[in-house]
Amino acid sequence: MDSCLMVWHMKPQSRAYRFAGHKDAVTSVNFSPSGHLLASGSRDKTVRLWVPNVKGESTVFRAHTATVRSVHFCSDGQSLVTASDDKTVKVWSTHRQKFLFSLSQHINWVRCAKFSPDGRLIVSASDDKTVKLWDKTSRECVHSYCEHGGFVTYVDFHPSGTCIAAAGMDNTVKLWDVRTHRLLQHYQLHSAAVNALSFHPSGNYLITASSDSTLKILDLMEGRLLYTLHGHQGPATTVAFSRTGEYFASGGSDEQVMVWKSNFDVVDYGDVTKGQRPPAALASSSRSLPEVDFHVPGRARSQESVQSAPREPASTPQALTSTLEHIVGQLDVLTQTVCILEQRLTLTEDKLKQCLENQQLIMQRVTP
Repeated sequence: MDSCLMVWHMKPQSRAYRFAGHKDAVTSVNFSPSGHLLASGSRDKTVRLWVPNVKGESTVFRAHTATVRSVHFCSDGQSLVTASDDKTVKVWSTHRQKFLFSLSQHINWVRCAKFSPDGRLIVSASDDKTVKLWDKTSRECVHSYCEHGGFVTYVDFHPSGTCIAAAGMDNTVKLWDVRTHRLLQHYQLHSAAVNALSFHPSGNYLITASSDSTLKILDLMEGRLLYTLHGHQGPATTVAFSRTGEYFASGGSDEQVMVWKSNFDVVDYGDVTKGQRPPAALASSSRSLPEVDFHVPGRARSQESVQSAPREPASTPQALTSTLEHIVGQLDVLTQTVCILEQRLTLTEDKLKQCLENQQLIMQRVTP
């Protein structure tokens, strides 16, 4: 909100860079894949490309006719996609610093736009309650996802590129398959608007940030909530995993940026390079399976560490533990399914009994 960017060094006692140039609040920042450029979007309607060094030099794109809400580099670093309150999504050449084309089928503010991992698709989220999927080459809208009941605040691609996740003002997070356009998962776990989300590089986890002040970590393979993190005093406005997934950072309306250590799944760091699995197709995931709450005790340190769960004894192999946990999770799902079926059976029996009683009454009235 102070119209500045801060570039923080993760090493202790390293100085941070403060970049001034925007004339109004900065809404979005994104490093290029190489880390040699930093893009920022602002309420001043411009996009700036910064060289993240001590000089902090930048070039300006007079990008849109209204607030720029989102900036995102393509995986090859050659293109930049921007989204704005002028209802458009625009694509730019980063090296030639030139406007390429505009995508303009949204009928309200566009909050977020992202490239797919392979750079062939673009996804955008809007206050018109839709998520749109675009083909970068043909510049056509491939599909519109209209399941959100409110403004769609944020959207991103799964690392595999096969599905997308979107967050909304209706407190939900939804995942769709971009090939079949089928809704894969639906989460209604927050008590206020979901402002941002980020996939773990393994593709197995998703983290969300909400106006209810919490961050939530979801296990996409089992379709359930793992952890709720309490750190911000007020709305959590943004969240992102690091490139390796070892850390994640969150920002909030309390003017705090917190860096967390994501030691909830140590095994997966080695699996990141082995290719990502898309999430399982589960219709709804707001069920009450076990989850863990964490509260940040002190606010003085810039790095907040989360100890997620007690370490497994050395005698139990990690792979076996993981498999057993998965089996337990699946058994929970089966138990709940059986409970629902029992309830439905009871209801059916009651209805049948009522029908028979009604039939007997009718027969008694008809018989002289």
